[in-house]
Amino acid sequence: MGNRGPTLEDVAREAGVSRATVSRVVNGVRNVAPDIQRSVRDAIARIGYTPNQAARSLVTRRTGTVALVLSATGKAFAARIFSDPFFGRVVDGVLPVLRERGIQPVLLVAESEQARTQLVEYLRQGGADGALVVPLDQDDPLPAMLVAAGLPTVLFGSPRDGERCGFVDLDNAAGARLAAEHLWATGRRRPATIAAPVTAPTADERLDAFLDVFAARGVSSVPVVRGRFTVDSGRRAMARLLKDHPETDGVFAANDLMAQGACQYLRERGVAVPGTVAVVGFDDSVAARKARPPLTTVRQPVERMAAAMAGLLVEELDGGGSWPASKVFEPLLVVREST
Repeated sequence: MGNRGPTLEDVAREAGVSRATVSRVVNGVRNVAPDIQRSVRDAIARIGYTPNQAARSLVTRRTGTVALVLSATGKAFAARIFSDPFFGRVVDGVLPVLRERGIQPVLLVAESEQARTQLVEYLRQGGADGALVVPLDQDDPLPAMLVAAGLPTVLFGSPRDGERCGFVDLDNAAGARLAAEHLWATGRRRPATIAAPVTAPTADERLDAFLDVFAARGVSSVPVVRGRFTVDSGRRAMARLLKDHPETDGVFAANDLMAQGACQYLRERGVAVPGTVAVVGFDDSVAARKARPPLTTVRQPVERMAAAMAGLLVEELDGGGSWPASKVFEPLLVVREST
């Protein structure tokens, strides 16, 4: 091969197939038998062939990139991105799926009206082949803007009515019910909850389902304090609950960071967890394992959900399956030492 890089012809000889077959595999054409695709990809790996992206784009009319978009309409956006392990888990789930297909992710942030407009225009002009969107607010206009522009889009979370795009989601109501039923089963009769911000997409689902479980058991008055998905907001919420409702014996927080903050405050005030107050979080993130005591929490399989989100978009870009496609995951209660 001399100083030149491996070519399609080299891959074809290595795999024992035609140059045209190698080209179809490299360009993602679907009418190639799976065993032949594997042979070609193995040959590519052995000889170190790298496709010419510019030439490939002319054939496929695709850039080989996908936008991973973090979008919000509220304030303190950057602070949450860098403090909440949720976003790192999304990236961990998306990357392997895209890398397997030779697709590069482009991280984009849409935190304002101007940023959203620029992002849509960037994608319309071919900046990326589609968008994986993580909206942080239930009234975020970006998904509707992407759909209206005809751009392939998959959301982390259910779309609003009228938004025809793919999505993955968790059965959030089922998760909150798991938390409530566990607190009841452990003898907690004076519960409270640190709920998500009212603008969060999952806020009402988790809160309403939690309250409904206790209402069905005759507990009609459950104190609710809103947090902001941060440790500090969990501390402040717990301080308020302890001051206004000192009889509280069980707390459900809408994410692990707020539950961690609640445990910190209780420990500092000399309140035993779980002896006096049991605490349940939501997500089963690294914060649940780092909390003292380790948190009982509702597991949201973020990495699997993010991988499914990427898979749905890749399938749409390849022209396979029905659209819009979706997948809803089931939660799981993980019992640790805080209950």
